[in-house]
Amino acid sequence: MKAPKSKVILKVIKGLLLVSLISIFAFSIKPDSFKATQVKYPKVKAAYSKKWSGLQKELKDKGVLNENFEVHLRNFKYEKQLELWARNKGDKEYKLIKIFNVCALSGELGPKRKEGDGQVPEGFYEVSWFNPMSDYHLGLKVNYPNQSDRIKSKGSRAGGDIMIHGNCVTIGCIPIENEPIEELYIACVEAKNNNNNVSLEMYPCRFTSANWTALSNKASAKNIKFWETLKPVYAFFEKNHRMPAVKVNKEGDYLIEN
Repeated sequence: MKAPKSKVILKVIKGLLLVSLISIFAFSIKPDSFKATQVKYPKVKAAYSKKWSGLQKELKDKGVLNENFEVHLRNFKYEKQLELWARNKGDKEYKLIKIFNVCALSGELGPKRKEGDGQVPEGFYEVSWFNPMSDYHLGLKVNYPNQSDRIKSKGSRAGGDIMIHGNCVTIGCIPIENEPIEELYIACVEAKNNNNNVSLEMYPCRFTSANWTALSNKASAKNIKFWETLKPVYAFFEKNHRMPAVKVNKEGDYLIEN
C-alpha cells in the first residue's frame, strides 16, 4: 500500500530541513572561523596588513604553503632567541623560518617551580590562548604549568600567565618587541585556523658541548638532573627537525616514548 502523498511530501520537507541544518552547522564551524574572529581586532588586522605578504613569501621560499601549515617554536634563554619553524601539514620535517631576538629576560637559567619566582619555564608546551588585546601589544599564552610542572612544584602554587608578547618588559614571560610579535602572532593564527596546535620547546640554552660544560660547572645538581631529561628531546629535534613523542613519568621527568 502506497503512503499518502501528503506524508511523502512531509518526509521530503523534513529531509530538506535536516540537510539545511547540517549545512548551517557546517558553516558555523568553517575552518577560517578562528582567523575571522581574530582579524576583527584592530591590532591583528593591522598585523596582517603589514606583515602577512612578507611572511607568506618567507614561508614559500622555504617550501611551506600557507593553505595549511603547522608551527613549532623553540626558545633559548641564554641566547635570548625564539625560533619560528613551520611545515606543510603531513610533512615530517619542520623548516626554520626565522629567529626572533628576545629583548628582556627575568630570573636565571633553570625551570619555573613556583608562583612569583620570576622564572621563565623550561620544558615542552603548547600555545593555549591568543590575546589580541594584550597590554603588551599581542600575546600568546604558554600552557604552563603542564603535567611535569605540577608534579615538580610539589604542592607549591606553580603560577601561570606565561606569555610570549610584545614590549620589552617581563616577569617570567618572553617578550620579542612589537614588530616581531606581529609576525609570530599571525603565523600562529594561520596554524590554529587550520586546527593545528602550536608546539613549543623551552630550554635554558642550546645544548652544545661548550654550553653543557659551562652548565655542569655552575648549575645545581638538581637543575642538571632536570636538564638531562630535556637534552634527548633537543638532540632529536636537532637531528630530525621534528618533535619525538614525549611523556612524563611519575617523578615529572620527560621521557621520549619508544
